[in-house]
Amino acid sequence: MKKQNGTATLNKPLDTVTFETPTVEDGTEMWKLVNNSTLDQNSVYKYILMCEFFADTCVVAKEGDKVVGFVTAFIPPEKQDVVFVWQIGVDSSQRGKGIASKILNELINRDACRDVRFLEATVTPSNKASQSLFKGLARHHDTDCQVYDFFSEDLFPSDEHEEERCFRIGPLK
Repeated sequence: MKKQNGTATLNKPLDTVTFETPTVEDGTEMWKLVNNSTLDQNSVYKYILMCEFFADTCVVAKEGDKVVGFVTAFIPPEKQDVVFVWQIGVDSSQRGKGIASKILNELINRDACRDVRFLEATVTPSNKASQSLFKGLARHHDTDCQVYDFFSEDLFPSDEHEEERCFRIGPLK
């Protein structure tokens, strides 16, 4: 809180954050954000590729010119009513401000998602923050969040990767 004319007012932490369609130049910044976090690391090429070919279903959150959050997502060709969230990340300096929720809402309100009825994402059992995010999205939209087994841990070549469970939110709108 800050005082203005002797009266306490709430800070509005998102006033300086914009939500935009990414450019290929944003891909490197998305990769840097991931590499400074605990998110699964992908190549910089993956982020540039997502910004080039799936920009309509990706969102970057920026404070000034700095990428402080993003989502990479796509609509699977065989499931035109689903937007699949590949990865969502928020810079550690911005956590707790609701940016991830705003990014997801920006995504599902895009023209590219006008026929989307469900949002899906895979989440590991230990990732409580993402589980909470997707369950909260379902509550916000007054809809269901179904969770089911998706990729078992034996599919991954490393013993360090947990199973991935699918979170299916919808129907939306």
